[in-house]
Amino acid sequence: MLPESAFDKDGFLRRLDAWTPAVAEQIAERENLALTPAHWEILQLLRDYYQRFDSSPAMRALVKYTAQQLGPEKGKSLYLLSLFPGSPAKLGSKIAGLPKPDNCL
Repeated sequence: MLPESAFDKDGFLRRLDAWTPAVAEQIAERENLALTPAHWEILQLLRDYYQRFDSSPAMRALVKYTAQQLGPEKGKSLYLLSLFPGSPAKLGSKIAGLPKPDNCL
């Protein structure tokens, strides 16, 4: 478990290298989310996207990238919302240990 000081005021990790799967579980628990294999698939996709593009994806980019990488049945807003309620790009990035996407409030 990371101390509170490891997170910013919005609950995002201050340092990318502090992320581990256990930290993802810690963040998800704070968000009242139990991670399933489907969540982990998207979290890995988010981390891959960040490595590739050096930014966290906004929702539209996340939907498109998910469709490209995992197929059209998973590359839908409703699917991502079912896993990460509210704002899949923001919540997913938070749990994946990435910075908040630029256009998320």
